[in-house]
Amino acid sequence: MLCARDEHAAVLARLADRDVRLVTLTITEKGYCLSPDGVDLQHPDIVRDLATPEFPLSAIGWLVAGLRQRRERGLEPYTVLSCDNLADNGGRLRRAVLQYARQFDAGLADWIETEVAFPRSMVDSITPATDDALRAQVSAQLGVQDAWPIQREPYTQWVVEDDFRSGRPPLERVGVVPSNDIAGYDKAKLRLLNAPHSTLAYLGSLMEIETVAQAMREPVLAGFVARLMGEDIVPSLRLPQGFDPQAYIEAILARFRNPAIRHLLAQIAWDGSQKIPVRLLGTITEALDAGRPVERLCLPVAGWLQFVRRQAGRGVAIVDPLAETLARIGGACTGEAAHDVDAFLGLDAVFGALAGDSRFVDALGRAYARLGDGTPAAVARALAE
Repeated sequence: MLCARDEHAAVLARLADRDVRLVTLTITEKGYCLSPDGVDLQHPDIVRDLATPEFPLSAIGWLVAGLRQRRERGLEPYTVLSCDNLADNGGRLRRAVLQYARQFDAGLADWIETEVAFPRSMVDSITPATDDALRAQVSAQLGVQDAWPIQREPYTQWVVEDDFRSGRPPLERVGVVPSNDIAGYDKAKLRLLNAPHSTLAYLGSLMEIETVAQAMREPVLAGFVARLMGEDIVPSLRLPQGFDPQAYIEAILARFRNPAIRHLLAQIAWDGSQKIPVRLLGTITEALDAGRPVERLCLPVAGWLQFVRRQAGRGVAIVDPLAETLARIGGACTGEAAHDVDAFLGLDAVFGALAGDSRFVDALGRAYARLGDGTPAAVARALAE
């Protein structure tokens, strides 16, 4: 194990090692410093890296620094495999790397574009963040002190695009599914698992529920999520060959009900400004384009707005890259749907073109109004409707 911050030379040497053929990333969505179309050139780490690319801070900066060394030494590049829960992760990573490299070395960017593979992947296994409650549980059951225990459900699914330039490990031997339809698997997972997760997180939190399993014991909330998946999300999907959506939905609902996994809704609620667009707004856009109703799909989005409003009103810190902006908007909410929704729709990085679609604006306003003051009783009534 090497720590890039403390062992710069050793990490760069490892990236330049001819025996290294595969570099994987598991750094969460925020770690990529992305913009909608590439890399966020205003991100402090990217600004710093572009000033001194030989001493990178960001993951993008490290990848390019390693590839730069290999090109200068006449070595084959490594394949870069993103394993994060990010739609089109390989494609977005590739665009970010190319844009970053082109800022200071067009020749390097051209070489990366031609020679380097960025296979996409889809990974699925619920793994809640470690907290003190888990540490105490491990200590009580195993009699050991583990500073960072990990809890994970039994279910796993890992699909990887078969695009490796310098050979690859025999991943299929350990259950990985090689596929050329990552987009189909990825969209199914993001929309049928992650979107319901966010739905439970915001609406369940407003109902003062703590965990996913507890939320699934609330019939009105569990029933809403099941209808959302089957009636509103499945029609938006182009599913891979042989994919059974009903069986997939039933498996997900069973996973959500697992009482042994203590998945806090508060943790799932983190980073809503980055999750809402890929988990819900894409489905809403496609539904509008197809002439399908979006009333039910707008309720969890309205739940996020109400959640932000509640956190700001209580003075509770919002965990989000846009935390300061969200706290300001949430603190200025009046409870009047048109006013509050209009303020949130000004977040162009979240809502984009949807903010100018009157069908969406009206539906979101109605959903926000149905949630009333965001109390458990008001949310339960809205779900029942």
